[in-house]
Amino acid sequence: METARVLVVDDSPTMRQLIVFALRRIPGLQIDEAGDGVAALKKLASESYSLLLTDINMPIMDGLKLVSLIRNDSQYNTVPIVVITTEGAAQDRDKALALGANEYLAKPIQASRVIEIVRRLLAVEQ
Repeated sequence: METARVLVVDDSPTMRQLIVFALRRIPGLQIDEAGDGVAALKKLASESYSLLLTDINMPIMDGLKLVSLIRNDSQYNTVPIVVITTEGAAQDRDKALALGANEYLAKPIQASRVIEIVRRLLAVEQ
């Protein structure tokens, strides 16, 4: 597999660390991090990504606004997006998926589930 770039967006350094730790178990991933939606957009403007994982509740720009902006950008409108959030209500899930997220995971997350979803979305062999 060629190297896939993944962007992890969460305002919690601890949560980013947990997600990155899980993703490191998948060979061939290059992982970048951003602390909010604005920082993520800056990275997206200068790098090409194969997958994005984002929280919803973040300062400056939340994850739903980020998903919406990415889906309206022709360069990134097909990049898989996984929303990882504390918002477990069905309406939050439905809104994220309607905006264009491919997957929705409620915290607390299990590393094995994150790995499974990322492998599937990137078509990475086990």
